Amino acid sequence: MGFRLVLGFGTVGRHVVEQLPDQGGRLLVITEDQHVVETLRDESVPARRADPTAPETIASLETPDVIFVAGDRTDVNRTALERARAQFPDASIVVYMGGNATAADRAACRDLADHVVDAERALVDRVLDDTVSTSAQAAIRLRDHLKSIDGRLAVVMHDNPDPDAIGSAVALADIATAIGVDADACYYGDISHQENRAMVNLLGLDLRNLDPGDSLEEYAAFALIDHSRPGVNDQLPPGLHVDIVIDHHPPRGPVPADFVDLREHVGATSTVLTEYLDRFSVSLDEGTATALLYGIRVDTNDFTREVSAADFNAASVLRPHVDITVLEQIEQPTVEGETLETIARAIKNREQRDSVAVASVGRLSNRDALPQAAEQLLAMEGIETTLVFGFKDEMAYLSARSRANDVDLGETLRDAFDQIGSAGGHADMAGAQLEIGILGSTDDQQEVDSIVSVVEEVITNRFFEAIWTQPGIPVGASGGTSEWLFTSEAGDGEPE
Repeated sequence: MGFRLVLGFGTVGRHVVEQLPDQGGRLLVITEDQHVVETLRDESVPARRADPTAPETIASLETPDVIFVAGDRTDVNRTALERARAQFPDASIVVYMGGNATAADRAACRDLADHVVDAERALVDRVLDDTVSTSAQAAIRLRDHLKSIDGRLAVVMHDNPDPDAIGSAVALADIATAIGVDADACYYGDISHQENRAMVNLLGLDLRNLDPGDSLEEYAAFALIDHSRPGVNDQLPPGLHVDIVIDHHPPRGPVPADFVDLREHVGATSTVLTEYLDRFSVSLDEGTATALLYGIRVDTNDFTREVSAADFNAASVLRPHVDITVLEQIEQPTVEGETLETIARAIKNREQRDSVAVASVGRLSNRDALPQAAEQLLAMEGIETTLVFGFKDEMAYLSARSRANDVDLGETLRDAFDQIGSAGGHADMAGAQLEIGILGSTDDQQEVDSIVSVVEEVITNRFFEAIWTQPGIPVGASGGTSEWLFTSEAGDGEPE
């Protein structure tokens, strides 16, 4: 699960190191205290005696995914932070402020670190958070709204739900049950991604798979989880009255619900639900806790992508209740041969212009292979942005990934495809769906192949054109478009 580097080993450092080995991946602790190094090695924790503030100490290291600056002295931590940021500009860095921080120290740490742990302010923040914070008020309103429901609650995830949606829906159902409201965690579509199926099966999560023809009359209220509009990326009636919406994606229009909690600054909806579980003092079920932690890790790419302090806090709440053995089984499922074939087709068919690669994988039976293919393309040398798409039934499904600082994929896909389908997502992870009704108008395979070829060209050119016209992106090659191929009844394009 990546490489984690700990610079310094004070009180906070000890707590960090106690947790990290259980999360997998490689770990290295660097401290000047030889006794600490020997103790850690006795505990099978890799440790090295060196000055964490010296440039030469870290100069020969490979780039860590996450760096924890965790000594006890403020001046040492600030210097170590400055050296680490200079050496590893792209790493995610968490710094402990220490016990005697000045205003200048705090300003410097906020400028250089992704997250700052400030013990002096933590108590004040906690008191304020428990009494007058927006999130505390939201918890009170959510409790009141749940208590007002007279009947059964349907907690609806987006179509073909991912771990974040699944864990969040199960958690809200647990909260509702604790308050005295019967609830079902529901979804339309399929759970086809091998890791997602493993999570549901190994944890024994109680989910209801709805069919578009099912009656919804048994439900007195509806909650949308990890998406925000009925009929968009779910198969609910578009005009359905929604009681509750909890999501972390940027909304693409008005959110019609009685209770709305949209937190774009957090990395996962599971983080929000963990906070509610904690505030309501709901006993954490092992399966729910494991699903929530996995949802946070997947949506933040193991705490390296669009992560917030709230995500770390949620993980610390969940960790004591998680089944680590099951979590490891979930993260190492058997990869289906078809998924590997899809990835291979994406690599073979890619069209690369500068650092952007686009690939069609043709016909799909498992759309969950697309984001995995997009991630694999992103790992190739010289590629910073990817789009992989394929066709299933009369739909084109698109999945995009980026690690470029000057690209906003959510906006790029909306610019490229909102007029002919539906698209959305985050700056580094987005998706789209386009309905291609014309594919169903002929049984002639040669004609179908010809149509698919034209559609592939349209999608590729629209994406490149949208990328090159983003602010700050140099003008590159682009092509024309053919809008007659598409209808505009596609579902939502939130990230997978």
